[in-house]
Amino acid sequence: QLQLVESGGGLVQPGGSLRLSCAASGFRKDHYFIGWFRQAPGKEREWVACINISGGSADYASSVKGRFTISRDNAKNTVYLQMNSLNAEDTAIYYCAADLSPICSMYSTTYDYWGQGTQVTVSS
Repeated sequence: QLQLVESGGGLVQPGGSLRLSCAASGFRKDHYFIGWFRQAPGKEREWVACINISGGSADYASSVKGRFTISRDNAKNTVYLQMNSLNAEDTAIYYCAADLSPICSMYSTTYDYWGQGTQVTVSS
């Protein structure tokens, strides 16, 4: 069974950067997507980005396009989310999830495995 563990969250000032990591283990499937979602207090879970593990193609929510970059290191079974120009609206718990279907989905219900989440707080 696939296990996902996020890390890299923390407190950062507005305009700052953070890099989140999502380490995958216990899985031997080569073709799937990893997505990042976030959930702020009192809000719905929001899709942020996704990447095809095998081909590397990626997609982003409009709210983060140009500021966030998703990448993968298959040798380390890890997906990264580089977040730049952070602002208070980016404050949330960030989750990575694995989708075994052959498309990048922005809907949380299509994802099969989830990590425990990592807190990102943007504040001065």
